[in-house]
Amino acid sequence: MTDAFDPSALFGGGADGENPMAGLLAQVQQMQTQMESAQQEIAAAEVTGTAGNGLVKVTGNGTGDITAVEISRDVVDPEDIETLQDLVIGALADLAARRDELVSEKMGPLAGGMPGLG
Repeated sequence: MTDAFDPSALFGGGADGENPMAGLLAQVQQMQTQMESAQQEIAAAEVTGTAGNGLVKVTGNGTGDITAVEISRDVVDPEDIETLQDLVIGALADLAARRDELVSEKMGPLAGGMPGLG
């Protein structure tokens, strides 16, 4: 009959019941909690992208949903639809860039603490 497997022999557990893996596990759990909190903050955040010095505004949340589009009457010209289309595309691009900044701000420090993600 063989002895039961003792994981502390692999992970350096000592006679005092110290197991370095327990500390690592606690750190991973703490990082997971922080990451979940950051994801909730991102999802709840309101982000606005603009174009044409604010003539077109697109608002969304951190998860990518568009929640509002605001277009100034000053930019609505039936003879020049292309400019309005370009401004909407520009506002959407600005919104995406601002959302990326938000995600980097909230998640960046967490990713930096995990090997291979920083």
